[in-house]
Order: sequence, then structure tokens, then C-alpha cells
Amino acid sequence: MPNYPKSEAILSANTQYIPGGVVSTNRAVDPPIVFDRALGAYMWDVEGNRFIDFHAAFGPYVLGHSDEYVNNAVRRVLDEQRSLYGSGTTTLEGQLAQMICDAVPAVESVQILNTGSEATYQALRLARASTGRSHIIKPQGGYHGWHNDVACNLMTPLGVLGERRVADEYPFLPISAGIPEEHSSLVHPVNFNDLESVEAMCRKYPIAGLICEPILQNVGIIRPQPGYLEGLRALADKYGFILIFDEVKTGFRHALGGFSTLSGVRPDLVVYGKAIANGYPIAVIGGRKDLMDLFVSPDPRRRVLLAGTYNGHPVPTVAAIATIERLAENNGAVYQHMEELGCEMQRGLEEIFKKAGTEAVVARQGSAFCAYFMDHLPVDWHDLAANHDADLDGLIRRELLGHGVYYFQLPMKQCSLSAAHTRDDVRYTLQAVAESLAAVTCRH
Repeated sequence: MPNYPKSEAILSANTQYIPGGVVSTNRAVDPPIVFDRALGAYMWDVEGNRFIDFHAAFGPYVLGHSDEYVNNAVRRVLDEQRSLYGSGTTTLEGQLAQMICDAVPAVESVQILNTGSEATYQALRLARASTGRSHIIKPQGGYHGWHNDVACNLMTPLGVLGERRVADEYPFLPISAGIPEEHSSLVHPVNFNDLESVEAMCRKYPIAGLICEPILQNVGIIRPQPGYLEGLRALADKYGFILIFDEVKTGFRHALGGFSTLSGVRPDLVVYGKAIANGYPIAVIGGRKDLMDLFVSPDPRRRVLLAGTYNGHPVPTVAAIATIERLAENNGAVYQHMEELGCEMQRGLEEIFKKAGTEAVVARQGSAFCAYFMDHLPVDWHDLAANHDADLDGLIRRELLGHGVYYFQLPMKQCSLSAAHTRDDVRYTLQAVAESLAAVTCRH
């Protein structure tokens, strides 16, 4: 296993001035590799090691790092002296908004924000303002940002969470200190793929909205079971709550119109981030026009505050425009390329595990994939936490570092291909996985 003395020294120095040495605690990893630059499908650390990147900074880099088309668009907007004016609107904002509305049937109107957490926060506000209700449903295992209503029930140990509950909710279990206990009375965690529990909550509480990832992609890739998303749409219509799809990870990575387009299920509100601007900081909330118009309601009792100094900053806005242009080129050739690579990766991994006699399955949606060391694809967090060999998963991820392959160093985290990856990258990675699995099982 390689050593990373320069990385360790940088982390130690940063720790003197930054708590933990990292500016997002989710980035803390062991070993503490410090990356210095990235291009296409590759990243280089401060030691000079090159890695094939399958982390993609938690998913934004659908085109690969430092995509020239996107970066050139950013250079042009800077050369044109397009600044952050902080007054009125701009042509860039209107262009991006129209592109998203044209691409996504469920989106009639949009607002541009900076982060996914801001977008989900605003989505819940809109749901509460439009319904006059306060209660929210959130599936266990989904991540929707850092704010109080949703910073709960992510990768909760089953010993804390308790046994599977049918037609019932789980305890509100914050993933952060500093969240007032009062939130637990308004947020109702249920399991993903569990329509019975959703309906039970609707009968028990006045539900304003349900927020969910249409695919759970913060615990790998847990797909919706047949009829689940359709069932959520039907329950929203029946009980009058707002259905919110959090597509910060799925949106524009799996299709130009987001996963809602692939599924055929129309949410009331949807939020995007990450892949929409290929790594530049931006988020979008969109959906039904009557809901979005609450941001400018003439009734101050129903008006939802929308503010943000950096909303629509020209750099990430033009990056999003350029990214969508690239994704739309040649009838979506980028998506076809990534689907082909994803198929080859999935088949190769499955053959490796079968040949090695390792109990494993591969979950995949387009360019995103994850290997689970269990005998079936998980359907919810309980299923995954109870059956996946997380220790083996972690050991393989660490072993791959020595082969120059970077999976995020946390079990169950998804891997992401990009348009910049090649078949040679996939084939090299498969060989590295085979060798890593052999080395780990020999020691394990």
C-alpha cells in the first residue's frame, strides 16, 4: 500500500486553521490523499500518483474534469466582463431557465440557486406554503442536505434504527448536533420502496410534502421497485401533498431530462445540482408554475422568500448552459457512450465476482454503479445494512489505491463514470478489481 507523506503533511498543516483539516467533513478520508489537479477521467495527488477517478467529487463530473467546452464558455464570460451585478436579471439566467424547462416535461418554471441543500430547503418551504401544512415525509437512506428537516436518518446503524417497521415511521435520528428536538415532531422517516408506510403517515399527519431521491444514490444505488414512484404520485394526488424529487445526484447524469423523464413519473417539484454544471457550484429548483410563483405571490402570507447574493452568478450559470449543450449534442451521444461503458463495467465486475466465488451483485443506472457484497440487490436501507459485507467493500476500495484506481474510501458509495472515461480505463479498472479482490480475500 502506497504511503502519502506529502498529503499527510498538508492535512496536518490545514488542521491548524480548519477544523479537521477539510472544508466539508464528508471529504475526510483515510488515507488522507490530497489531490493537486484533475483532467478528464484522471486525478493526480501531491505525491505525483495518477488515479482513474470514479468518485467524480460525489458525482458532478458527468463530462469529466476540466471539460474544455465548458471551461471555454467560462473563459468567454469572464473575458466579456460579465460580472455579478446583483440587480435585475440577465440573459444568461433566462437562457438556462428555458433550456431546463425545454428539457424536463415536469418543469414549467425554475429558480437558480447555489447548492443542493439550498434547493431542497426551498422545496420544503414551497410545499408548506402551498398546502398550509407542516409535516414532511423522508425515506431512510436518502440525503437531502445539511438543514434541520432533512439532516437525519441516512446511514443509521440498525442497532440504533431498530427493526423494520411496516405502516409506521422510524425515530427522527439527526446526523448532526444542534438540530432542535422540535423537528422530530414534523419529519417522519419511512423506508424507501414502502408505500404502505407513506400512506399511514398521510392518515396520521397533515403532510405538506414528501422528498425523496428517485434512486437512492447516497448509499450506492438502490432503485425504486416497480410501481413505487407511480404509487408516490398517486398518494400525493390522493392526500394533497407535494411530491418532491431530489435529483441533485440523478438529474442530468442519467438523462437530459432527469430521472423523472426516464421513469415517466411527474413530481410537483424537482431539484438539480452536481452534474448540471459539470462541477461548477449551482443548483436549480423547478416544477409546477403555480408552486414556483409562490416566490412572487402578491399575498405576503403565502410568499416564500427567495434570496441569495450569488444566485445566477455568471460563471456557474454559463457552465450549466455549456454542460447541457454538450449533453444534448448528437442526440445525446454522451449518454450512449456512458451507457456502453457502464454495461462493460457491470458485466466485467459480475464475471470477476463469479469467477472468484465471491457473493456480490452490481447495481447500475447508466454511468453510476456500485458493487454490493450480498446475494441480491437491496431494496431499502434495512436490507442493505443487514446483508452487505461493508468490511470487504472497504478493503477492496483501499487496495485499489495501489493500482491507481480511486473509489471514494467509504463502503457503499456509488462510483461514477464520465464522458471522459474510455474502454481502456474500464478494462484496466476491471483487472485492478480482480487483483485487489484476490489480494484482499487472501488476507481477509
